Amino acid sequence: QVQLVESGGGLVQAGGSLRLSCEPSVNIGSVNVMAWYRATPGKERELVADSTSGGRTSYADSVKGRFTISRDNAKNTAYLQMRNLKPEDTAVYYCNAWKLPGINYWGQGTQVTVSS
Repeated sequence: QVQLVESGGGLVQAGGSLRLSCEPSVNIGSVNVMAWYRATPGKERELVADSTSGGRTSYADSVKGRFTISRDNAKNTAYLQMRNLKPEDTAVYYCNAWKLPGINYWGQGTQVTVSS
């Protein structure tokens, strides 16, 4: 069982920045994929960004050039740096960890609200 502890959400004005953090209860190097999803009422949970243990990253088109996913192995923490935030980025953001043989773990979610 892997537990994920998230932090860093909050209220920010459009154009501002926030950084989300996610610390797993296991060595982050053993997590094959760390990812961030977001959810808004009435919509399916959306993959925002992911990062493999091999160093590959990918992003949703809506956040490319504004968000950066990273891992700090020394701090055993994954981050989502969000810049130039827009009101449409408002959502609950969830940290996700995927480990072989194919098990998903989820954080508790953190609210991000972007005011116009």
